[in-house]
Amino acid sequence: MLLQTVRPNIVQAIRAYRVDDLMRAAQESGQHFLYANLTEAQSKQDVLEGIASAFLFPSHFGKNLDALYDCMTDLVHKSGQQPGFVVVLEQIPDNTRFDRESREQLLDVFRDAADFWGDRKIPFRCFYSFQ
Repeated sequence: MLLQTVRPNIVQAIRAYRVDDLMRAAQESGQHFLYANLTEAQSKQDVLEGIASAFLFPSHFGKNLDALYDCMTDLVHKSGQQPGFVVVLEQIPDNTRFDRESREQLLDVFRDAADFWGDRKIPFRCFYSFQ
């Protein structure tokens, strides 16, 4: 099975993995599959709105990195036992409005979420690609 070859709590470039294969692996293992295609995003606000919409965050989502972390951790944790997560962030912008520092800050939120879930022995794998 595909997920057995990937460390359980990690954020990494999608590289050789295909989105369809990751989705199928998540389904087969009973884990949540969260997918955001950010092709149209140009700014930090666009990225956060794209993720919030794709992941069906509540309407009160604050559209900042702290709120993103809260939605990926506490909000989900409080809703009950979790089977694990496979997250795909496809086509994160790479431009002057969403520069390297912004991308690293975004990925740090997902790294922190991976640590949060790892502390609870819940697998959280995040894959990403850049435009």
